Amino acid sequence: MIQLRAFFRNASRHAEHCLSVKSRPTQPKAWISTGPQQQNGTFYEFRTYYIQPHLNAAFLKLTNEKIHLRTAHSELVGYWSVEYGGLNQVFHIWKYDSYAQRASVRAALAQDPNWIEQYISKALPMLSSQDNEVLYLVPWSKVQKPPKDGGVFELSTFQMKPGGPAVWGKAFQAAVGIRTGSRYAHAVGVFHSEFGPLNQVHVLWWYESADERASIRRTSHEDARVVAAVRESAVYLVSQKNKLMFPCAFSPMK
Repeated sequence: MIQLRAFFRNASRHAEHCLSVKSRPTQPKAWISTGPQQQNGTFYEFRTYYIQPHLNAAFLKLTNEKIHLRTAHSELVGYWSVEYGGLNQVFHIWKYDSYAQRASVRAALAQDPNWIEQYISKALPMLSSQDNEVLYLVPWSKVQKPPKDGGVFELSTFQMKPGGPAVWGKAFQAAVGIRTGSRYAHAVGVFHSEFGPLNQVHVLWWYESADERASIRRTSHEDARVVAAVRESAVYLVSQKNKLMFPCAFSPMK
């Protein structure tokens, strides 16, 4: 009898606990992401190759002749030679629909005898190092080709404070928008890092020439709207750097 009473006592306590849990207000879900979710699998791989100085011309010549072996496997957005902000460097952007697609491309390249024998076996000894990043376009940006071929490209890199686009996105968008809206520059795309250095934003700009860029910079720095937008976004900025690049002859984007 004592054991039976203890059983019912414990069962009653368990029921009361369950009722109290069910009666608690539902807590809102919290997501680890601090910005808008990526709505599709498309991403961009940024690659930077550092070439041995005495082999720079030879590397570019080989790549010009054999790049078709690589573009047969996936889409090349653009390929540039760095002129200012880095020496003996090339920078290129590749587009992928998914990580599975990139994995299949890498596997196919590893089995492609033409790619291995005619290009990569010759190109790798010319390099001192390689680097890559995986990035998504920020939600309010898309890749927009320059209005015409020719010109120069500036890759501006911003190291932002942790927190993601939910923290600095609005201010950064305003800073980019005032420049494009005032026709100071053409934004090819705005990218946010996923793999590689985190909390980085890259803006790829296009100008007709390096001198046009210098002239526009002087003019825009006297524009109160630009100054105000830049100061607002600078609150979230840790550091920044840039490169001025010339498109290679074989680059799809010129």
